[in-house]
Amino acid sequence: MKEFRIQPIKNGTVIDHIDSGKALKVIKIMGIDENVTSVVSVIMHVPSSKKDFKDIVKVEDRELNPKELKKIALIAPNATINIIRDYEVAKKTKVKPPEKVSGIVRCANPNCITNARTSMETFEPVEPEFTVESTKPLRLRCVYCERELENPEEHLI
Repeated sequence: MKEFRIQPIKNGTVIDHIDSGKALKVIKIMGIDENVTSVVSVIMHVPSSKKDFKDIVKVEDRELNPKELKKIALIAPNATINIIRDYEVAKKTKVKPPEKVSGIVRCANPNCITNARTSMETFEPVEPEFTVESTKPLRLRCVYCERELENPEEHLI
């Protein structure tokens, strides 16, 4: 039987321990599409010693910005971020959902002030803000209308 291996990357980011089936959402958060110019490896449904299965994403010549890290923490709270330099792990961090989430998730309540849009009045837009009610399962509560989100990944901005 022939075995395929994913090549190591020289510089970039490896996101490991993504919950199985969520690698494509991580790719979307990173804005990776058909116009990407660097090597991207997506490994899905890999046997794991910590859980039954996991996904892994490797992106050459790319490091995550803080907003991307927060979004990834919301959909893959067990993920590990490895920064690779010269084929070695230069930095390894475990993501952690923040206590407050601002500007990265949209409120599900269409009547929430954060979703208000009017052409008659001029006002400053209100940035969505949530408190983390629980991490397992992940639930967020809007600080303005108090609506609870049980699936925040469906409402990422």
